[in-house]
Amino acid sequence: MFNTVLSASIQGVDCKIVRVESDVGDGLPGFNMVGYLSAQVKEAQERVRTALKNSGFYLEPKRISVNLAPADLRKSGSGFDLPIALTIAAGYGIITDKSLEGVLVAGELSLNGKVNGIPGVLSIVAEAARNGCQKCIIPLENAAEGEAIPDVEVMAASSLREVIEYLQGKGMLQKVEKRIPGIGEEWECSGEDFSEIQGQRAVKRAAEVAVSGFHNLLLVGPPGAGKSMIAKRIPGILPRMTPEEILETSKLYSIAGMLPENGSLLLKRPFRSPHHTVTASALTGGGSIPRLGEVSLAHNGVLFLDELGEFSREVLEVLRQPLEDKEVCISRSGGTYTFPANLMLVAAMNPCPCGYYPDMKKCTCTYGSVQKYLSRISSPLLDRIDITVEASAVTYGALQDLEKSESSATIRSRVERAREIQRERYLGTGYRFNSDLDGEGMQKYCSLKKEENELMKEAFEKLDLSARSYYRILKVARTIADMEEKDQIGTDNLQEAICYRTIHKKFWMGR
Repeated sequence: MFNTVLSASIQGVDCKIVRVESDVGDGLPGFNMVGYLSAQVKEAQERVRTALKNSGFYLEPKRISVNLAPADLRKSGSGFDLPIALTIAAGYGIITDKSLEGVLVAGELSLNGKVNGIPGVLSIVAEAARNGCQKCIIPLENAAEGEAIPDVEVMAASSLREVIEYLQGKGMLQKVEKRIPGIGEEWECSGEDFSEIQGQRAVKRAAEVAVSGFHNLLLVGPPGAGKSMIAKRIPGILPRMTPEEILETSKLYSIAGMLPENGSLLLKRPFRSPHHTVTASALTGGGSIPRLGEVSLAHNGVLFLDELGEFSREVLEVLRQPLEDKEVCISRSGGTYTFPANLMLVAAMNPCPCGYYPDMKKCTCTYGSVQKYLSRISSPLLDRIDITVEASAVTYGALQDLEKSESSATIRSRVERAREIQRERYLGTGYRFNSDLDGEGMQKYCSLKKEENELMKEAFEKLDLSARSYYRILKVARTIADMEEKDQIGTDNLQEAICYRTIHKKFWMGR
């Protein structure tokens, strides 16, 4: 007897509908599975047969054939256990084939019949809604993920027996209530606050500008100047994510199996901080079946690279394409995978191996060793960093200053206002932050008057700027103008933005 039910397969960050088909008939008893399956999926036959037996359903020896279609799509993961079990149960007459019509099912089975959580449920339910499925049955552990997707009824199950009794009309499953992501929920900032930082007003200002426009930021200075301390407090001033961003980011973490233990969606913008020994594939994603890397896990948030000069040049160079295109493309024999990577890069580094260059009273490095150290950060990568600021050594007077610095909450309120101005300006355009602007957007939203244009011409020639650097200065100036709630970019806005490019000349010797 032939039966079918819908399920889904995660392919990179995309989700594809899979038809789970089974035929139970007479013949030499056996259990065969086909459909371009990974080892994980092939192991399902033992889990399914034992789970059905331990759930109280006796299966007579018959010939069982299972196919996962389409056959040219590689299937992996353990989420096909539950749909396979249900089609077999229908084949034995335990449930009717009509009870599976219009239903999408996903879940892993334990040998005792318990339904375990699986990664990627958020994307699976969203794909079910797009394909017009009437109902989804998912693991109880993933119930919170099903809350965020409208237009489809979601039922959560804790055991195989519960699901079968529900499809028989003898029991009920927990119905997942719908809610808009982020509405009515707040998240608390960590205990690390900007008010704890004494001095470094210029660096804190640069951080605020960077966050307001989602610009890449590089902090350069000696050890103990507070570079890492400031960077680690940036999450406290990041603007809140919109419901769309919450859903988009949570889908990535759902696929990676990294959602919070309670299964709730991500309300905070991600803050990823990989160690400098990270490999290129771990940073951008990779593997025979590509998985998300750090740049994609930082999507809509911050990627913090501490001790930037200690990263290998090979690793740093792979960042160039994601920073420019806001996505990562990985090609494998099985296809091409595109992962989102719209992130804000924050990096901190010493200017030389000992950390004290250009203070020659303290620096013990040779000229050659300094240049070799700085050469790990190439000019093309520097071009993609909008703001570079020097974190000078903190003076004794700054440490003794009893005046309380601004709190993260105060700074964040200003960031939120600048973000709101950008949201209103770019409504319906596809842009979200000033850093997203392309050539067409620059012409429309970053136009300069005569005086400002002359200033930019002078800066372009004296600083020997590239075209990319020129446009990034304009984007930063647009953000500074937004922070002052000005419609037109002014001379003072341009001057501050240009200052954030001059640090390159000091440390990289005109490279």
